[in-house]
Amino acid sequence: MTDLPGRENDPNENPFAMFGDPEQMAQAMRQFADMLSAPQGSGPVNWDMAKNIARHAVVAEGDPSVMEGERRQIVEALRLADLWLNEATTLPSGVGAPEAWSRSEWIENTIPVWRTLCEPIAARMVETMGGALGGSGLPPEAQQMAGPLMGMLKQMGGMMVGQQIGQALGSLAREVIGTTDIGLPLSDRAALLPGGIASFSQGLELPADEIRLYLALREAAHHRLFQHVPWLRAHLLGAVEEYARGITVDTSALEEQIRGLDVSNPQAIQEALSGGGLLKPEETERQKAALARLETALALVEGWVATVAGHAAEGKLPSAGALAETVRRRRATGGPAELTFGTLVGLELRPRRLREAAALWEAVREARGVDGRDAMWSHPDLMPSADDLDDPEAFVRGESAWDISQLEGGQGETKDEEKGEDDQK
Repeated sequence: MTDLPGRENDPNENPFAMFGDPEQMAQAMRQFADMLSAPQGSGPVNWDMAKNIARHAVVAEGDPSVMEGERRQIVEALRLADLWLNEATTLPSGVGAPEAWSRSEWIENTIPVWRTLCEPIAARMVETMGGALGGSGLPPEAQQMAGPLMGMLKQMGGMMVGQQIGQALGSLAREVIGTTDIGLPLSDRAALLPGGIASFSQGLELPADEIRLYLALREAAHHRLFQHVPWLRAHLLGAVEEYARGITVDTSALEEQIRGLDVSNPQAIQEALSGGGLLKPEETERQKAALARLETALALVEGWVATVAGHAAEGKLPSAGALAETVRRRRATGGPAELTFGTLVGLELRPRRLREAAALWEAVREARGVDGRDAMWSHPDLMPSADDLDDPEAFVRGESAWDISQLEGGQGETKDEEKGEDDQK
């Protein structure tokens, strides 16, 4: 019997004890099966494999399907929020067919954008890992003879990076509330996650319908920008891609991490590749300009959304002020989601100047009205710069931002982009 002294760890009593927790073992076997089943020729990362790993990760911790009652509540909240926004902005609705998603559905529907964001870094990781696993220091003759083996090792590198991306997306899916949490347009459809709203609501002693409505206001406001400001999506994603081009992989650190790594152990793979220690920015002037452009754009988007949502909720949601502060702290302080994004693309995605951006938009609204404020989104050259966030009143008084005649002729570069090019010269 197991209750006799000295028999607690007797393998004869539990012949499977040596394998540890059965559920963890089953999850590891599923992930390894995904790795081995990845087809060749699918790019640096097999996204079907990454998606399966991410979905296994969320299902392992519980990801129930959206119930009809939950779906109806979210759809009604998004439609009502979109109606309220008509009073706070001149930008038309961006909510066509609002949806409610499970975490698995969020993964499925946002994979195309993640692919765009992650592949520049993933390609560098896979190339470096192929050399590290294959012993890049071999003589040229030996490397030529080992050609087929090197191809297999690169495929294994792609599997390992896909494993990391899948785990990261699975972790992020457990935190998100909708499609715009990280400030980037991950989907062209407005959607909220009942599970994400429930997690956000923990510890908030506020009515559930007010929380849901306020989050719906933010989701719907984001989609008005992303759907009706044609240049914004490319501007944000392009800045991420531009920054990622300057990321290099720390080869020596990577070789140290994977030396002796058991590729059949997904947990060991995740630990080896997690964190931003392997990704090193070059810190060139061009990359600094891309980062500054991205941080300013994210702050302006978040500041506009916060201002518009606040005015739309005024007199309707008593807890709007408290919820706005909760969201502001959540976005400004970062957290596991931010660390996840840093692992995937090599940078923190944090709008560092939320309060300044919100104050600027409020000043513009007071001076020029809602029409004047929203008209600024018509062209990137009309947008405030990082310096303008320091002195909103000076920006409001200035005339240069409204010299639209300079924009005729299809000029598409933003002020920050031009500044970055001048710095390089």
